[in-house]
Amino acid sequence: MANNISPLAHVDPAAKIGDGVTIHPFAYIDADVEIGDGCEIMSYTSIIRGTRMGRNNRVYQGSIIGADPQDFRWKGQPTHCYIGDSNVIREHVIINRGIESEGGTRIGNESFIMAESHIGHDSELADHCVIGNGVSIAGDTRVGRCTILSSGVMLHENSKVGDWVLIKGGCRITGNVPPYVIMAHNPASYFGVNAVILRKGGFTDDQIDDIAKAYRHVYQTGTSVFNALRRIEADVTPGDVRDTITGFIRGVDLKIVAIPRDLE
Repeated sequence: MANNISPLAHVDPAAKIGDGVTIHPFAYIDADVEIGDGCEIMSYTSIIRGTRMGRNNRVYQGSIIGADPQDFRWKGQPTHCYIGDSNVIREHVIINRGIESEGGTRIGNESFIMAESHIGHDSELADHCVIGNGVSIAGDTRVGRCTILSSGVMLHENSKVGDWVLIKGGCRITGNVPPYVIMAHNPASYFGVNAVILRKGGFTDDQIDDIAKAYRHVYQTGTSVFNALRRIEADVTPGDVRDTITGFIRGVDLKIVAIPRDLE
């Protein structure tokens, strides 16, 4: 399939462009960039060196993909930003590269990243996420699959968000959000189980009931997280849902958001 590259776009001769790629006027494609088959890069978008982009992505006007990291630890060495397949990246999104030659910033597949969002260095966004308008994701964060960060959410450095999470608009997250929950307000507080989205994702009513039971132990009994995990393992049916919850919480050393310090 032939490419459709405007003569008014700047495409460095060293860039690697796949088949069937459309690059609109006034886009800027740097050297050391790879763009996969079927991508569309719209006007006034910049794809900066070190970016590796998969197939069938659409990048809208004014976005900067692979921007230099905003971190004093970066000393100018070559670093990377990896974009998967079939993502939609709307207007004026900025995604920074990593700060070290190993690793890098990683965006998965089939996510929708809305206008004026910022994803910092070395962050990882899993598949099928929705990132709302004006979301700020700091460096070294992790966002699980099928998670929604509503407009204006701020995710602070080194935070980790589990799978199938909904964080409501304007919420500030400093810490780790376990899977399947809704978080809202400031300071962030537990707002229930993300049941509507889970049902759309094929979770059964029994699984959703088990999730709700698990989080009653975590957030609604006034016990410590350590004791809540013991209660979950005694009370909730063994299976993937339970293991995902307990595995996440143990993986972050029992430190999750919306828990009083004396109960961690």
